[in-house]
Amino acid sequence: MLSFEMNDRKKIGLGLTGFGIFFSFLGVIFFFDKGLLGMGNILFVSGVSITIRLKSTMQFFMKRSNFKGTISFGIGFLILMFGWPILGMIIEAYGFIVLFRSLVLQGAIQENAGIHSRKKFQETVQTIGLLFSPISQTVKLHIVLFLIVEVL
Repeated sequence: MLSFEMNDRKKIGLGLTGFGIFFSFLGVIFFFDKGLLGMGNILFVSGVSITIRLKSTMQFFMKRSNFKGTISFGIGFLILMFGWPILGMIIEAYGFIVLFRSLVLQGAIQENAGIHSRKKFQETVQTIGLLFSPISQTVKLHIVLFLIVEVL
């Protein structure tokens, strides 16, 4: 059974993970600074390791279905450290998506489990679309009129 209690180890791990994401974001903002990106990667991986323990982390990264993502993430990190941050981040992003897509999809399925039927969901989406339809048509009309006035 999973433990959802928040102890000090999990707080530290989540803090490190958050700082890792923050440093990676800063690295991208500062034109792919390889120091910030590398520090963000190290903090992120260490934060995940502390949050879910080292054994679970190794099991997650070494799972056969996640092996392609693990290799991509590691190669992207090495390429980033050798001085090609844009290429490294692209390869790392691919690895990150492959690694965590099952978790994201699982969360999306659990979130949509509360919707009783597909028909009910479609009705909700159609209602929202009908509410925004006049607004989008008005905006389109304003854009067209603006373009006509600018051309003339």
